[in-house]
Amino acid sequence: MKHVHVRSLLPALLACCLVALGAVAASPPAVAAAPVLPGPFDDSFYTPPSPLPAGKPGDVIRWRPTVPLLNALNADAWQVMYLSTNAQGRPDAVTGTILVPKGVDPAKAPIVGYAVGTQGPAFKCTASKAMERGTLYDQPAINDSLSSGYAVAVTDYEGYSPTTVPTYITGQSMGPAVIDSVRAAQNLPSAKLAKSAKVIFQGYSQGGGGSMWAGEKQPTYAPELNVVGVVAGGVPADLTEVAKGLDGYVGFGFLAFASVGLDAAYPDLKLDSFLNDTGRQQLDDAKKNACMLELLLNYPFKKISDFTTSNPLDTPQWQARLAQNKLGAHPPRVPVFQYHASTDEIVNTPQAETLRRTYCAAGVREQWNTYLADHVSGVLAGNADAHQWIVKRFNGETAPANC
Repeated sequence: MKHVHVRSLLPALLACCLVALGAVAASPPAVAAAPVLPGPFDDSFYTPPSPLPAGKPGDVIRWRPTVPLLNALNADAWQVMYLSTNAQGRPDAVTGTILVPKGVDPAKAPIVGYAVGTQGPAFKCTASKAMERGTLYDQPAINDSLSSGYAVAVTDYEGYSPTTVPTYITGQSMGPAVIDSVRAAQNLPSAKLAKSAKVIFQGYSQGGGGSMWAGEKQPTYAPELNVVGVVAGGVPADLTEVAKGLDGYVGFGFLAFASVGLDAAYPDLKLDSFLNDTGRQQLDDAKKNACMLELLLNYPFKKISDFTTSNPLDTPQWQARLAQNKLGAHPPRVPVFQYHASTDEIVNTPQAETLRRTYCAAGVREQWNTYLADHVSGVLAGNADAHQWIVKRFNGETAPANC
């Protein structure tokens, strides 16, 4: 091995140190930036580093190229992990997928921040994994945007990793996750998207809630974003009212998952202290194995009382957290297209209508549509109208309203 004398390196080391000191003195404190090399290609990609790196919400922690099965030919795509903010206002790390349509100038592309609907508590259900498999049921809406030349940022939401639990349906976590997916898309050098790009938040079901939460939080959380609208279908605006419609009915699995998600977001809720042995066993199994279909097929007509020694939803601490995650306190400052299935058996329509009236009373320019459909078929029922609404907002046309 060739030896190098330390003395011979001193001039170079001194020069490097002087340059570095000058750079520190002349520049503001450094923040996290997208790394030059891609992150790991196995599931360790989803595990956040500990401690989290310094930085701002939307900064990219790691990235890797990906090839979603149904977008292999029409889009360049990357999976990212980015900084965001959890329900308690603390930094967290969230993963997601960034898609940029081929054949367009990314610097001129508008961006849709897409909030996916319920995927399920198991890690295998993660939206980015579903996109790779070609099984994401939100895919038609994403494809519509790509076909129109729009970039799409799709969050996985908080908690999807091999060792964590998703904070399902927790608006205070979903809103930042959706917003920061757009920031991450703009911060990812490979995507080449503009910071000034027009942005619309879109989603259905859980995603309808996520996009509305993004719309409510954006003016104070991300005022720099050029948001021009919010599209939200099947919105679970009031979780207390939604829970009443699920207990003992076909969609009980979503209620069970929501309780797990809120407990993951707020450890003070202590869900385990309310569970009986059946509840512990069933919910533990769901965390490991259940995706959306299992939530529908394995838990129909179950009741809270089947899983608990007493109902946690009746306690002051649960009621307080549910109130914190009720939409309507800070109406969006941009036009809204809100739609709902008229015979929705999962996310009841009246509580969504109440949100619509709240927004209208606050002066939001809202278009409200209903479709003859149930909750699941409602995913597709409103897609065409939603997409046309998006196209017109990106084109600068005045938004319709029927308040």
